[in-house]
Amino acid sequence: MPIPRLALAALLVLSLAALAGGDEPPLPEGPGDEPPMPEGPSDEPPLPEGPKDEKPPAAEETKPLEWLGLTGFWEVRGGVRTQSDRYEKAASIGETRLQLGFEKSWQKLTFKLVTDFVCDPVLDHHSLRLETGQGWMDLRQASVAFSPAKFADVKIGRQILTWGTGDLIFINDLFPKDWQSFFIGRDVEYLKAPSDAVKIGLFSDLANVDVVYVPRFDVDRFIRGRRLSYRSAALGRLAGRDAVVNADPPEEWFDDHEWAARVSRNLGGYELAGYGYWGYWKSPAGMDPATGRATFPRLSVYGGSVRGPLGKGIVNFEGGYYDSRQDRHGDDPLVRNGEVRLLAGYEQDLPRIARDLTVGAQYYLELMTDYGAYRRALLPGAKPAECDRHVLTFGVRKLLMNQNLELSLFAFYSPSDSDAYLRPRVSYKIDDHWKAEIGGNVFLGAERHIFFGQFANNTNIYAALRYGF
Repeated sequence: MPIPRLALAALLVLSLAALAGGDEPPLPEGPGDEPPMPEGPSDEPPLPEGPKDEKPPAAEETKPLEWLGLTGFWEVRGGVRTQSDRYEKAASIGETRLQLGFEKSWQKLTFKLVTDFVCDPVLDHHSLRLETGQGWMDLRQASVAFSPAKFADVKIGRQILTWGTGDLIFINDLFPKDWQSFFIGRDVEYLKAPSDAVKIGLFSDLANVDVVYVPRFDVDRFIRGRRLSYRSAALGRLAGRDAVVNADPPEEWFDDHEWAARVSRNLGGYELAGYGYWGYWKSPAGMDPATGRATFPRLSVYGGSVRGPLGKGIVNFEGGYYDSRQDRHGDDPLVRNGEVRLLAGYEQDLPRIARDLTVGAQYYLELMTDYGAYRRALLPGAKPAECDRHVLTFGVRKLLMNQNLELSLFAFYSPSDSDAYLRPRVSYKIDDHWKAEIGGNVFLGAERHIFFGQFANNTNIYAALRYGF
């Protein structure tokens, strides 16, 4: 099949480019994307003062906006489609973004506020909607955190939530995602959309427990047609700005709520975790026949995961059962069936091949339950989905030039659907403030009713320049 060969060829080209740096002399490892190391103890004895007649040291550089206690960045990012799409604009993204963050601790409380101010003429509508991230402002975080006891943490307000073991694949992480940002070339941090929630963490020698309560359903920022074309099941064709998805998400405070829980502990160097979720499908998974609007049926998810060392790398396994509570027999053609989802992954550094080279691979399976009932209830003319969907992922990341240059590729390939999605990216750290980036989102697939194949006309390339402070 031509698509698998094309996807594998792309993987081979970037892998060879990454290995080209293998003959460089070893360099000391920099921080990369790892969290900063904790500062040393503050009670160390002071260093002796220099002679009085020495010149005073130069004053330390004051960071911009330091007097306000603000951090953040300013960024310009632009992208274009590599082919015409009759349903969308030629530009995929053309925004300037200013992010301002503020964090302050007072007594036992920590306040955090992160807000993005955005201007993007690719969109025709700029009305402000904080739930969906539309408009000139995106409120990313607005929370207060405190510890009522030594064994408990509490965080209340808008926050970014995540758990699970997958790399860009989510099974038990039912917190909202921003798929539009992911596919048009925004930084990968914007794949995670914010939640308005209360999170409680309890810690003990036996296990750690995290409980999240969302008083009003937080929907995914899903593909609606305003930026990306998609296949409309109702129309039986590709659609975009001519048929923007209208949806009716549950949105009554304290009635349409969500609960999520995680119990975890370390055992012999491995992290074991169990998960539960009680809420709704995060993206549209049903339709109201009276209005024709997309709906979000009730959903419960139960799962578990294991993550730990294997050989010289890290292995992870994760699984989950999706209980579609409004279609438990699978015979409602307007509601998505339940599923079993499984994931296995492995990641390893390869210093013997090349310094600062990391590779990873994953296998993911979606298995529809009650498939026979689904086929019998299928509406006339509708294309049936496969009972099972297999996806393989491969990721490679190489750091060069004292870790200032990063080459990466993350690829999804589905042998069952014969489609693929490639995310090549090159990032260069110019100095302590400036960073430049180029990349792309490449969708491959001849069939337009399959997942990645439906986005083939959205293939795009992008470039970005960011100033951090």
